[in-house]
Amino acid sequence: MIRPLLIFLLMAMPAAAQLRDFSCVGTEGLEQDAIAVSFARGGDRLSPEAIASLTPLAEEAKQMPDRNICVLGYAASPEGGAQTASRLAARRARAVALQLSQLGIERDRIRAEARTRGFATERERQGVDRRAGARIILLPPT
Repeated sequence: MIRPLLIFLLMAMPAAAQLRDFSCVGTEGLEQDAIAVSFARGGDRLSPEAIASLTPLAEEAKQMPDRNICVLGYAASPEGGAQTASRLAARRARAVALQLSQLGIERDRIRAEARTRGFATERERQGVDRRAGARIILLPPT
């Protein structure tokens, strides 16, 4: 009686996913193994050219599973106020992250974050891009 009960209790528990612990703080300045993709003004859909530019980075990442990826989404100054730009930047980062996962990168290796001037400190603003797009950085090995 105890054995079936134990099995039932184990099945009812949430799966313990092994999340990778890493941060994208400070990655804006990394130049090596980084690419940028552009978006149409106000848009959050990747063009075929943008998808093609992600493929080599995804292939490299698949060969090095100990390296994680930061996707930093940006919105240009004329694309709205601080909240609108922040949401747009987040949607762009999410679009890139989803495309990378479709290209075979494990989702827990990817962090998608918005980077906007409206919600940055003065020191951080110097590293925030003003173009409509996303920056994808293959982080150094942990």
